[in-house]
Amino acid sequence: MLEIKDLHVSYGAIHAISGVSLHVDNGEVVSLIGANGAGKTTILHTISGLAKASSGEIHFDGTDLRKTEPSKIIELGLAHVPEGRHIFAQMSVEENLEMGAYSCSQNVEQATENVYRRFPRLRERRKQLAGTLSGGEQQMLAVGRALMAHPRMMLMDEPSMGLSPLLVKEIFDIIRELNQQGITILLVEQNAKMALSISNRAYVLETGKITIEGDAKELLKDSRVKKAYLGQ
Repeated sequence: MLEIKDLHVSYGAIHAISGVSLHVDNGEVVSLIGANGAGKTTILHTISGLAKASSGEIHFDGTDLRKTEPSKIIELGLAHVPEGRHIFAQMSVEENLEMGAYSCSQNVEQATENVYRRFPRLRERRKQLAGTLSGGEQQMLAVGRALMAHPRMMLMDEPSMGLSPLLVKEIFDIIRELNQQGITILLVEQNAKMALSISNRAYVLETGKITIEGDAKELLKDSRVKKAYLGQ
C-alpha cells in the first residue's frame, strides 16, 4: 500500500533522513520506533506532504506522493494524526470533526455519527470547546477528525504522548480496533513495548537511518531493542 525507497530529507545543512526504505502492506500495523530526534516525525511529514524530500520515492497505492499536493493526499485515503494532536482549541468538538471532512464528498452527518458511535465521550462533549477536553479526549478527537475523511491508511504520530497508563492502554485498544476494521496503520511511538505488541512489523530508526527491521514480536525479544528501547 505504501512504499518508500531511498528517502533523503534535509533541513538546510542537517541531513535528517538518510536513505530510508520501508513498506507497509494493506491491513498491517507497522511501527517506527527510535529515540527523540531520530527522524520518525520527519518521515510521516514527508509522506503526507508537510515536508519535502531531497530525493527518493514515496508511492501510495501506485500514486507518486512527491508529486501530489497535501490536500490531494488525504483524498487518496491517507490521513495523518499529528504529534501533539493539533486540534482547534477554540472550536467545539463538532466543529473540529467537520474540519476533518473538508475534503470528503460523502455524508458529513453520517461520518460524524460514526465517530460518535466509536467515541461516546465525544458525543457527550460535542458542543464543548476542544481546548477544555482532557488529554485522552483530545487524542480521541484527533483520531476522530482523521476518520472523518474515510481513510484507508492512517499515519499516527505519538498517540500515547502525555497520557496516563490507563489512557495509553485505551488508545492502543483503539488503534488495534481500527486496524481490525480494515484501516492500515503506520505508527510512530515512544512506547516501544506497546507499539511492538500490536504491530505486525517494525523498523528501528537511529539518526535518520533504519538500523533494525523485522517481525514485531521478534523485535520484542531482540537484545538490542530490549536494551535501547524497552529498558531491559
